[in-house]
Amino acid sequence: MTQVELTALERVVLIEARPETIFPFFTDADLWSQWGGVGTLDPRPGGIFRSAVNSTHIASGEFVEVEPPHRVVFTWGWEGEDSAVPPGSSTVEVTLTPQGEHTTLRLIHRDLPNPQEATGHTAGWDHYLERLQILGAGGDPGADAWAQEDRRNDD
Repeated sequence: MTQVELTALERVVLIEARPETIFPFFTDADLWSQWGGVGTLDPRPGGIFRSAVNSTHIASGEFVEVEPPHRVVFTWGWEGEDSAVPPGSSTVEVTLTPQGEHTTLRLIHRDLPNPQEATGHTAGWDHYLERLQILGAGGDPGADAWAQEDRRNDD
């Protein structure tokens, strides 16, 4: 049997808002859609997680843990037969820690199948977390340029 080396990535960002403000951006489909793609979210263990970056690049999985306002865990993968990271095959853990009136957001994306996938997903999370930082601080990140691209993070 062939062994697969699984890879993880970690991103940490400071957001100028309290965890109570940021947490709903991971559990409310309307808020998710402002920064992370058009979402279908049922934020309870076993509930659906689905985010369409655009019409052909759709991530899906399910919620594993939902602990307002400090932690959310969901599975992740790309829909499509050619996906190197199939739906639900990896796990995203988000922890929100208060820092005065701000929040330290720590995102760990585990179980990616190889370093190349970790690199691609790192670029994706950097892009979307920057949008969330702007929203959390009360700004407008504008239209997501990636929503119009034929882009896939699992290639």
